[in-house]
Amino acid sequence: MLESPKFIENDLYNGSHAFTWLADMVGLSVDLVNFLLCQISALFLASLFRSMLHPSKVSSKLRHTFALSIGLAFGYFCFGQQAIHIAGLPAICYIVIRTQDPRIVQRAVLLVAMSYLLCVHLMRQLYDYGSYALDITGPLMIITQKVTSLAFSIHDGFVREEEDLTKAQQYHAIRKMPSALEYFSYVWHFQSILAGPLVFYKDYIEFVEGYNLLKRPSTNGSLDNGKRELVLEPSPTKTVIRKVIGSLVCAFIFMKFVKLYPVKNMKEDDFLENTSMAYKYWYAMMATTCIRFKYYHAWLLADAICNNAGLGFAGYDKDGNAKWDLISNINVLSFEFSSNMRDAINNWNCGTNRWLRTLVYERVPKRYGTLLTFALSAVWHGFYPGYYLTFATGAVTVTAARMGRRLFRHRFQSTQLTRMFYDILTCLITRIVMGYATFPFVLLEFMGSIKLYLRFYLCLHIISLVTIFILPQYIRGERRDSSPKSTDSVAASGSVRDSSPTRVPQAARAALAGGNDLNEDEDEDKHAKSATEGAAAATEESKAADQRPRRD
Repeated sequence: MLESPKFIENDLYNGSHAFTWLADMVGLSVDLVNFLLCQISALFLASLFRSMLHPSKVSSKLRHTFALSIGLAFGYFCFGQQAIHIAGLPAICYIVIRTQDPRIVQRAVLLVAMSYLLCVHLMRQLYDYGSYALDITGPLMIITQKVTSLAFSIHDGFVREEEDLTKAQQYHAIRKMPSALEYFSYVWHFQSILAGPLVFYKDYIEFVEGYNLLKRPSTNGSLDNGKRELVLEPSPTKTVIRKVIGSLVCAFIFMKFVKLYPVKNMKEDDFLENTSMAYKYWYAMMATTCIRFKYYHAWLLADAICNNAGLGFAGYDKDGNAKWDLISNINVLSFEFSSNMRDAINNWNCGTNRWLRTLVYERVPKRYGTLLTFALSAVWHGFYPGYYLTFATGAVTVTAARMGRRLFRHRFQSTQLTRMFYDILTCLITRIVMGYATFPFVLLEFMGSIKLYLRFYLCLHIISLVTIFILPQYIRGERRDSSPKSTDSVAASGSVRDSSPTRVPQAARAALAGGNDLNEDEDEDKHAKSATEGAAAATEESKAADQRPRRD
């Protein structure tokens, strides 16, 4: 019989114990109770911040001071003396920002912030190995994202030419050094200090000063920072209620079903030796799914807090409806029912995805994109071996998924029925791959994860490598270059060489060099759609031609 998880009191927890009686009453550890109390308080304070401390009523200095003061109070309440790190890391980084040349400030801040964070990660593992208790590393990870993204934005604004920047870099570029009040308010504001989400500096400053409400309604839903028109201030109330309800539902699902699939069972000898492979896959998929609902709860609640304060307004969609997803971290349904790895990754921990893209993917040679992006993500999470197993497996499976789409997807686009079959099949496969790739992330241990992978016979690793390196030699993928010149040259050469083994490894190398630019898959979607529409049009034309009267 499976054991129920026990929320054990952590002796190393340094936060307040004033609500131990409440923790005992509800059956949770005091660290979780403190976290929930702070987030619930933040939800109500956010409403006060939006109404009583509206930018039209008070100065931006007062809004900055209030936000950082409450944030520091929450930090001390939840972490006690460990809160010194919440002050130490950003203080050191601010000194670096103010003293270093903008040409190197981004590298200096990244080095300092990551070094500080890794030291705290290491300290936690030495003294509290394997604990899931609330600790200071969570807020420090968010602070690291903030200070490093700010440093890169300063570098972009002070050093690089505008034509050399991407649109996102142009938007976030900082051309004025932040004051101490602005900087520490950005780092410590109560809306995101405990659970995020990541807010870029420019978005936060516009929010505090009220400029985020001057976003011009756009026909395509994009933000236009160049032209601002006064618009009716949108209300986030419906969005906040929806996200709070979603957060409560996710918390209920987590508490209800995590008891049925304890993570620790996956490393027990009885589980490894006396269960079938199919059950092991099922268990890994269900255990990781249950754990995800804990993150959904925290992220949806944090997003609701920000929205209730007026933070997260992203302009208007094509119908003129207000959007409150500027800093959203998760889209639960889109992630859980994603039919490919691209959609899954794009809808999970979106703030961290934006941070990794801003710091790494857009700034390194494309062939190193996957490696460096996954490497920074793994190091940012800490030193647990399970993290590195997950990200290594993820790098392989993401590359294989991209190659698989290129080889097979276009074969299922001829009819609506085959497209539906393909989407359902790939959705199920994505769920299995997610469980297979992410169980080490929650198991944390190296040997426990390796033992289970060996019980899986490394099936998905092998299938992924075969998909990347072998299948392209025997299966022709969808041809994306349909220019006349290309067609003529292929026809002239007989097109026999295309299937020769000497040319196929280039496809595999291209997939590996493609990094994690999953937007390439969007191009494939558009290409497949246009090809399908073209084929359908050709078929209709052929039918019409057959029905025309013929002249003798």
